[in-house]
Amino acid sequence: MTDGPIDDADAPAQPRRESAARRARSLARRLALQALYQLQINPRPIADVRREFAVDPEAERVDRDYFEALLGEAVAHREALDARLATFSEIAPPDLDPVEHAVLWLGLVELELHMELPYRVALAEAVQLARQFGATDGHKFVNAVLDRAARQLRPHEYGQPPL
Repeated sequence: MTDGPIDDADAPAQPRRESAARRARSLARRLALQALYQLQINPRPIADVRREFAVDPEAERVDRDYFEALLGEAVAHREALDARLATFSEIAPPDLDPVEHAVLWLGLVELELHMELPYRVALAEAVQLARQFGATDGHKFVNAVLDRAARQLRPHEYGQPPL
């Protein structure tokens, strides 16, 4: 017997919070993809893009810090990301579809700079974005390119069996 009442309402709270955090990060990726796409199609100051996305109807449900990090890192390192992409892709970065290009930037940012994120999550999220917003088979291309990147960028993690 316990000394006090059992509060079952607290039991599922942790998984709900984790699930909400995952959704908030997925939404952050989606908004970052949209922002990077816009910057390719209509180049303008990143501050303008940040302001625009701050008033997006989904902004309140987004992991704002993660959105800012992804967008800022991708924009700051575009040239380096494109140089890296050129080694993993048979299509030169300037010739990429803007959606797949933005997805690949995000995937590389997560693989290179967000080591706390398992590479499988980075790949799965990128492939999902490409399925949702890219060309018909764009997700296959994104998967192949980021798989090659993960082999090189995360060899210690890539060779491990799934948990």
